[in-house]
Amino acid sequence: MDVATPLEKIKGVGEKTTEQFALAGLNTVGDLINFLPRTYEDYSNAQDIAHLKPGKVTVRARCSSINTKFVRRGMKVTNAVLSDNTGSMQAVWFNQPYRETQLKTSQEFFFTGSLEFSRGRYQLMNPGAEVVKDTVKETEGVDRVVPVYRAIRGLKTQLVRKIMNGIRPVIETLPETLPSKIVASEELLPRSRAVAKMHFPANFEDVEQAKERLAFEELFQLLLASQLNKQENAKLKGWNIPFDQPAIKEFVSKLPFALTNAQRIASWEIIQDFQKDTPMNRLLQGDVGAGKTVVAGIAARQAAVHGFQTALMAPTEILANQHAKTLSDLLEPFGITVGLLTSGVKGESRKMLYQSISNGTVDVLVGTHALIQTGVEFASLGFVVIDEQHRFGVAQRQELLKKSKNMPHMLAMTATPIPRSLALTVYGELDISVLDELPANRKPIKTKIWSPNSRPQLYELIDKEIAGGRQVYVVCSLVDDSVDNELKSVQAEYRRLQNSVFKHRKIGLLHGQMKSSEKDEVMGRFSRGEIDVLVSTTVIEVGVDVPNATAMIIEDADRFGLAQLHQLRGRVGRGEHQSYCYLVTSTSAKPSRRLKEIETSNDGFYLAEVDLELRGPGEIYGRSQHGALNLQVASLADTRLIARAKRSAKQFVEEDSLDKYKELSKSVVEYQRLTTLN
Repeated sequence: MDVATPLEKIKGVGEKTTEQFALAGLNTVGDLINFLPRTYEDYSNAQDIAHLKPGKVTVRARCSSINTKFVRRGMKVTNAVLSDNTGSMQAVWFNQPYRETQLKTSQEFFFTGSLEFSRGRYQLMNPGAEVVKDTVKETEGVDRVVPVYRAIRGLKTQLVRKIMNGIRPVIETLPETLPSKIVASEELLPRSRAVAKMHFPANFEDVEQAKERLAFEELFQLLLASQLNKQENAKLKGWNIPFDQPAIKEFVSKLPFALTNAQRIASWEIIQDFQKDTPMNRLLQGDVGAGKTVVAGIAARQAAVHGFQTALMAPTEILANQHAKTLSDLLEPFGITVGLLTSGVKGESRKMLYQSISNGTVDVLVGTHALIQTGVEFASLGFVVIDEQHRFGVAQRQELLKKSKNMPHMLAMTATPIPRSLALTVYGELDISVLDELPANRKPIKTKIWSPNSRPQLYELIDKEIAGGRQVYVVCSLVDDSVDNELKSVQAEYRRLQNSVFKHRKIGLLHGQMKSSEKDEVMGRFSRGEIDVLVSTTVIEVGVDVPNATAMIIEDADRFGLAQLHQLRGRVGRGEHQSYCYLVTSTSAKPSRRLKEIETSNDGFYLAEVDLELRGPGEIYGRSQHGALNLQVASLADTRLIARAKRSAKQFVEEDSLDKYKELSKSVVEYQRLTTLN
């Protein structure tokens, strides 16, 4: 038996069990070994029922009575009385009717759950239940710390534990994946011992030691990948674009506004990169409304002075149109031609644009994925800007970069501020510029959590805003009506507001299932002030810039992620008027921490750190780029461990070779492919 052995060959794994494992994506011994516990239960510390206090508790008890009832909307509620030598207590489960069969056996169980005051009494809510004899060490006869595995496709923790015990000999002979020098200098457990302690801990100290080793390994692989990517980038031949001070000075002096200090610093960093022989590989991150397009415009002006073309690729037509207009206003007074290429450009117009790109009469080309089509050929592409880069796959970004004879300078832009720890790891190969200031005339957006019961008062506030000449967004999360879903449907909300609350106002509708031409037409009318209230899905999240829009209602705000709420909120507050964002919750229950954080802070960089803590890196970085980051143990909020892993990765690059480590090489090469931007 080894890591490649199919699970069906393991003693005790029958046909049905093999099917269950396969549905969970577990087919070999190696797959199961890498299926690490989600959490642990400490059955060595069970309490007497008579001495319980509210909060998470574990009791050792028998079920003295149990019954299941149907309540509204088909929900099944199972109520039980649990008893030990000191007393009895109530327990309740929702939609877990199998508990009745499980607990009627008169066996002793460990019950673990939250003791809460509900319906006039204390109850154990949705507790886990494990037969005592299954969780006791046979050799010692004492209760112990046991692993709890993710319940994928109905896979039961008890079954995983049982089979895991059978493959323990393989776990204890796993080969080392890190260089022995690093394992020794960082005082880490050998890999085999760490994995064994994860699956078979004697206590929580074992778990912590094992987690430290495995988390370090994951971070080391990720950071080593970024170091190697940076090395590869340094070998590439780029375009040397000298600094033309008079041209840039003239450009900046004629801007209709003053640059922020952050914009000046970022622009200077890019100009310095242009003068190097190796291509720039820089990320420009700035909060919504911080002026990233202006910085890109300054760089495009510098490129054009020396005869180089710029390509800016945006993820949506709305955003591409927005960038094209901004760059045209900024650059065309200096004789720089800006072109726009989207799916909406067809026939003879498209043919003529292709010709202008190939003969160099278009200096700056803005577009969507249309830029990477085979017909687009640049005369001298020297600078590529990729906006909201996480929305594009690696292959798409590379297709655009290939349209230059040398590797062009690349600037990736994102309006989603990146947590510092994520910048060190996932974006470790990049130089990073930060726009952390807003233009001087911008006022902070006032954000307020709003109960759905108080909508009439909210609509009064909104109507006053419209009466004052301003415009409003109402954001919903679904397009179609759904009987089974309580979330607001954008179409239903549009009809409701149009027929009742705001029937005296001009209402518009926008969602992602509309044709591009329809979306552009609606946004054009909203921009011109012909629509008072725009009812929309999250299609407005990025790139919509209407300075006269000063209020936003986000329906069912508790169902959105923190970063997305902040992005949506950034659609207002883009002019000199005071702006407001109202977060309407789906119920009148106590608001979540996520909503409280966004209510009190307009700082996207702070909110990004909170979002990382609440949701993890996969959601923030994006799962579309060849899968999510495979971090089972490491936390990207653990800056101390990141610093240790970064130091070791740097030392490895200087002193060692990846070719000597087969297993390590596989993971590192995959991370290189996953995280690279060029």
